[in-house]
Amino acid sequence: MHVVIVGAGIGGLAAALALAKTGTRTTVLESSPKLGEIGAGIQLGPNAFHVLDQLGMGEYLLKGAVYVDSFRLMDSATGRQINRFSYGDDFRERFGNPYVVVHRADLHQSLIDACQASGLVDIKTAVRIKNFEQDVNAIRAVSVDGLTFEGDVLVGADGLHSAIRAQIINDGPPRVSGHTTFRSVIPTEQMPKEFQWNSMTIWVGPKTHVVHYPLKGAKVFNLVATAHDDADVAVTGVPVSDETVAEKFAHLVPEVRRIISSGQNWKKWVLCDRDPAENWNDGRATLLGDAAHPTLQYFAQGACMAMEDGMCLARVLGQAGSDVVNALDRYRQERLVRTARVQLGSRLIGDHIFHPSGAHALVRNATLSAMDDRSFREALAWLYDGRQALAA
Repeated sequence: MHVVIVGAGIGGLAAALALAKTGTRTTVLESSPKLGEIGAGIQLGPNAFHVLDQLGMGEYLLKGAVYVDSFRLMDSATGRQINRFSYGDDFRERFGNPYVVVHRADLHQSLIDACQASGLVDIKTAVRIKNFEQDVNAIRAVSVDGLTFEGDVLVGADGLHSAIRAQIINDGPPRVSGHTTFRSVIPTEQMPKEFQWNSMTIWVGPKTHVVHYPLKGAKVFNLVATAHDDADVAVTGVPVSDETVAEKFAHLVPEVRRIISSGQNWKKWVLCDRDPAENWNDGRATLLGDAAHPTLQYFAQGACMAMEDGMCLARVLGQAGSDVVNALDRYRQERLVRTARVQLGSRLIGDHIFHPSGAHALVRNATLSAMDDRSFREALAWLYDGRQALAA
């Protein structure tokens, strides 16, 4: 079997590596002239490490990761802690893996290296795919330059604005969420000392939330500040001034404003997602990751779901024989509800946990402050115990 994958992001490369583990050849087509990942920190829950373990990369990646010891929830309207949930021994025992943060580029490069070392993955850059053609025997990805790449299966892992999705589903542009995210990475010494916590920290507040955590052996801190500002035009990685960012969060407590003021070289994104789609297959073509089920960032599961997709796809194709169409439908059915739950749940988190004010915020604080570590773990067991999601 030969699989053509459109997109060399984390999801596409994880799928290629998973397929290589089954002895399947892949051609990965990337539109950018060189390989790379945009962004900084990425959170990897235990479910992501179940995939990385099966790919033989878990132990390697853990060497460069930061093991955050807790999830700290703070109220940016009062400056007080709502709760702190442990990611310690009990968490690791419950889910079989830790909660870690790594630099996105480190994860991406490690996938590139593993794919190239496999001898079964051919990565081609500067190839922009516009559509596909298929018959009963094969499927072909067609580039804007008229080149064709033939295989038994075509996987659209080409992200939020997927050309493959446009042909399969044709559901128009993504939904603009109205949330703007600002990102910065700073040396640890620039972070106010009293907030240099080895923690996944989220300050929740009126129409805003601010996230910070250490990266690269705690040498730097990742800052992510999000405002529900009703932005209506999608924006990706545009530089903005320190003053612009400070103004968005000027209504928060001095502690948060001080954290914001430590940021530099800010860039902004206007977040987008899509409604869950019940079908993302067309014959020998299927979708994966953000092309199939793009989500807001609030569960920190976009890349994790894409890696799970790749592992599931490799498993069902490995069991398919020549009946790839039914195998792809099995893949879709196995992944649909879980990924849709992440999509819809991420919207709910943004509206009802991270951004409320007034009585709504008081109810949130009372509910979450009453949770202990065990109830926190069990509330997320459906998500983090991803071993069940990867089982046959």
